[in-house]
Amino acid sequence: MIIEPLTKFVKDSTYLVKKCTKPDHKEFAKVARATGLGFLLMGFIGFFVKLVHIPINNIIMGGM
Repeated sequence: MIIEPLTKFVKDSTYLVKKCTKPDHKEFAKVARATGLGFLLMGFIGFFVKLVHIPINNIIMGGM
């Protein structure tokens, strides 16, 4: 039936929410630092790819 999987999902979801805890300041700072580093790294990668792509595109397109 369709009711049984829904009740199991609700029970599992409430169990998960009860087990979850808020991160303390140290854990939050660690996650925030890792996320910021990831953003910076992806930004630099995108910048350098664009930096390399512009001259190559100009060579291929012949400087139109």
